[in-house]
This record gives sequence, structure tokens and C-alpha cells, in this order.
Amino acid sequence: MNNAYRLRKGRVSLTNHFYSITIVTHQRQRFFTCLAINRQIINHMQQLQQQQLIKSIAFVLMPDHLHWQFQLLEHATLAGVVRTFKGQTATTCRKYDIHKLWQKGYYDHLIRDENDLINQARYIVANPLRTKLVTTVMVNKFCRDSKRHFLIHYISDVASYN
Repeated sequence: MNNAYRLRKGRVSLTNHFYSITIVTHQRQRFFTCLAINRQIINHMQQLQQQQLIKSIAFVLMPDHLHWQFQLLEHATLAGVVRTFKGQTATTCRKYDIHKLWQKGYYDHLIRDENDLINQARYIVANPLRTKLVTTVMVNKFCRDSKRHFLIHYISDVASYN
């Protein structure tokens, strides 16, 4: 992503708004095929929630990227949350001999309304299905077969998030 600055054009960070982001691994390497690494990534996501910076809505950890939908809470910025997450996960992954985990930048989408929130969550949950990693969606489980690993999480009642 040589023109990462273009991703920032028009980006806004609004407290209590919902975002869907996509973060891609360095050179699209398939780092997320190891359960131990995936657990570490998810732990860092949970820490951001415990620090009351975000409220996670849905995510899917694919072999080479992460789709994540969350609500940005008070005293947090979108750039700050992503910077913290990428930094912490990159540091953790060094113990797995991964020295460059993420591409520069990230894609973000500011959720416009409840329909957009639901549609984005459905997009995230269905990502493994669309990419033919699975034939059915398994929710809240680490899914694996002989060649593919990913994690999907979805809070089914997204409409209850105000």
C-alpha cells in the first residue's frame, strides 16, 4: 500500500459512532493460521474493550487480514485505537518470529445508520463464506480445516447497540 496517505483522505473520528475497519497483513502473508497467534490478536482486541476505548460488534480474523466492527467510545480516536492495536499485536507476534505483521494504513468505513451497521456486520460474518473458506458460517468459534484457519465473532443483536 504505497499510497497509504490516500486512505486517510476524508477520514473522521467521531466518539460513540460505529466503524468497520480492515487491516491487512504485510504482503498479505497468511499469519493467522495459528491458533496461538489468533488468540493473542483477539486478546489485544478485548483489552481495547476492557480499557473502554471501543465496544466490539463483529469481527472475522481471516488468514491474511482482519475485518472488525466496533463503536468508538469516549476519549478514543479511530487512529489511536488502530495504532495501539497494530503496535501491541506486532510486538506480541515477534515471539512467533513475525517481524513485520501489518501493512501500513487501514481501510475504514463510518457507519451511517442502523441498516448500514447490520449490513456491515453481515458482510464481516459472511466473508469466509464469500471467499469459499467454509460452506457454512460458524459463529463464535475458531474454525479450522486442514489448510484454513480463521476466527469469526458476531454479536447477533447488533440493533441493541445504541
